[in-house]
Amino acid sequence: MKVSFYMLMAMSLIVTQINADEPTPTATEEVDEVVVTSSILNTSRILNPLYVIDGDEIKDDATTSLGEAVDSYLGVSIADYGAAVGQPIIRGMSGPRVKILKNGMVNRDVSGLGVDHLNDVDLHDIEQIEIIKGPSSLLYANGTIGGIINVVNNTIAREDFDGQEVNAGLETQSANDGDIQEFNYKNLLGGWLNFSLGYKNTELGNFDIPDGAVVHEEEDHGDDDHDEHEEEALSYVENSDFASEAKQFGVSRTGEWGYFGMSYENLESLYGIPFHGDEHGDEHGDEHGDDHDDEHGDDDHDDDEHGDEHEGERIFSTTDQTSYNLAGLYNTNGGLINSISYNWRDTEYSLTEAHAEEEGHDEHEEEEHEEHAPTVFTNDATEYGAIFDLSTDSFTQKVALNFVDEDSSIVGEEAFMNPANSEEFTIGYFVSTDFDLFYLDAGFRLDQIERTGSVTDEDHGDIDYYKVDDDTNSFALTLGRDISDSLDISVGFASVERLPSVIELFMNGPHMATGRLETGNPNLQSETSDNFDITLNFDNGNFYASASYYINDLDNYITLQDELDDHDDHGDDDHGDDDHDDHGDDDHGDDHDDHAAHANLIHANYVQEDAEFKGYEFEIGTTVSLGSGDLTFSFGRDDVTAEFSDGHNVPRINPARNIYSLTYVENDWVFKMSLKDVDEQDEIGEGETVTESYQLLNARLTKTYDLPGSAELKVSIFGSNLQDEVARNHSSFVKNEVPLAGRNYGAKFNYKF
Repeated sequence: MKVSFYMLMAMSLIVTQINADEPTPTATEEVDEVVVTSSILNTSRILNPLYVIDGDEIKDDATTSLGEAVDSYLGVSIADYGAAVGQPIIRGMSGPRVKILKNGMVNRDVSGLGVDHLNDVDLHDIEQIEIIKGPSSLLYANGTIGGIINVVNNTIAREDFDGQEVNAGLETQSANDGDIQEFNYKNLLGGWLNFSLGYKNTELGNFDIPDGAVVHEEEDHGDDDHDEHEEEALSYVENSDFASEAKQFGVSRTGEWGYFGMSYENLESLYGIPFHGDEHGDEHGDEHGDDHDDEHGDDDHDDDEHGDEHEGERIFSTTDQTSYNLAGLYNTNGGLINSISYNWRDTEYSLTEAHAEEEGHDEHEEEEHEEHAPTVFTNDATEYGAIFDLSTDSFTQKVALNFVDEDSSIVGEEAFMNPANSEEFTIGYFVSTDFDLFYLDAGFRLDQIERTGSVTDEDHGDIDYYKVDDDTNSFALTLGRDISDSLDISVGFASVERLPSVIELFMNGPHMATGRLETGNPNLQSETSDNFDITLNFDNGNFYASASYYINDLDNYITLQDELDDHDDHGDDDHGDDDHDDHGDDDHGDDHDDHAAHANLIHANYVQEDAEFKGYEFEIGTTVSLGSGDLTFSFGRDDVTAEFSDGHNVPRINPARNIYSLTYVENDWVFKMSLKDVDEQDEIGEGETVTESYQLLNARLTKTYDLPGSAELKVSIFGSNLQDEVARNHSSFVKNEVPLAGRNYGAKFNYKF
């Protein structure tokens, strides 16, 4: 395999340099201090819970989804749908409650319209990733109950490049026979124009899994079915491949007056959907008992006919995102306003889900196979805004104005929502100051939001049109105090209001990715989160520790709730919302029952109920000298529990985790090893099953070589899930059918000159 060749090359380069390294600086030599700065606030003093992940941490590791790249940080987890899709979760909050930003502006893809849709953000050549909660997050996105994740690159340079810089990289992975190439060029042309060009091509095949990792729902239907699946057991997940091509170009001009630049970015991808709802077979019937079986006749006949529907068929998605960006900052040199930063972005995004016959099927099979028209998801958005810096010597103050016009549509055979439009106008304010006794950060946000859409009554052909026009108000306050030179404390409170998303309002049809017949509700109310958290940090140079505890009370929490009983209505007793019952039962009930019976899908409705999330994160670590380097050990744990007001659990909440890590740094060597110990999740919501515990052991060794002519070669060898554990992500809708990847190892080379 080519991965073995790359591994041998990497090991050879590393071993030949073991005795060639320069000695490490002595204790008397000065070492430059690295100060981590958030691009959001342009400061290194941060009160609210936040990670700033250096871009090298991402560049040196294996290429992954955004969610997987941040999954090892406390309080942050992932909702996956195969290796291509990894939607981040912050403290139990996911979906529209977590906003993904690129350079301070929300990334306008269609990840919010389906759990099988990826957050379409490329991670090559990035400066850093910022994970932010609290007051500062209110400047940049609305409804950030969970927080924001901001991916920062330098395509539009804010400071002049030092000169020409060329980067070329190669990567290979074993579990998916992966092959990645990337190229980046930066230069200061003519001494005045910053020029940036980037390209990355990623090709990952079906990923390997441990033997017996896939669990089919039909295995419980009898010994014959079980034997059949044993015979068909594969060591990889079919249709789990991923390929992408990223292109970016930017120019900018800088000076004492500020900077101005523009960029073009295009990201295209193709990835298989490793599980489709039609394959549920008679799962719905099993849940509802013999009455359902009698209604549909012979079980074996139904299962065979339904199981063959997608046999030999490849289901995949292609995406195409093009964005044009303008960004700049103008220094006013005094007066009330110190500077004005501004941005404009136009995004055209499409995702096409299609069906295709796999190779090797004869004409007779192709003729009998039902033809499927593609389903096209589009999202066209225009966003522009400005941030005014009103800071003084005593106060950091910023005022933000922002406007978004976003059109979403789904067209095709599996279209489950009519076209919808969202318009948002925002005013935000942030203030930070240092009093003698404590630090203060505060943020306020007012959003005027209008969402328009419609719901079609498939039974009668009528279309009901809706307009949701409302204001949302949010604020956050954090107080911090230095108790001693090594100990500080911060206390925060935030009240964040979120208007329902278009899918929660206007969803109305079968959603094969979740295996459910989903019904939204145009009468849903705003969701309000009241969050309290307290954080302690200790660091004396050799030993560090941190601990956070939070409680998040949510009024009108919106969730997708399964119907567990086979009845004609949509759950009057369970949902208790007259408006929702009218919308679900009278307009769509009969048609949905017929559709669900045909597709064997579970009925599910977007409903509201008060909920409480509470949890904690803590980490302890120490650094000791070992040989001519430094060895750092750390142990961390995070845990979140979530219950509705009636006492039952919120579904798809990931369990507690212990994270052990070891890092050794010596000269140009970096060795990292981590063990993620994930508990069993037995605090399950309605319709869920227990998810077993697992452990993931990962490691990486990186060596940097200085070459003649100011060139540099960086070599990394890495491995993940080295114990080849069977691992299932509890937050995934397809945890049984699509487990996490098995053992993976690889090598990465980056040459810079």
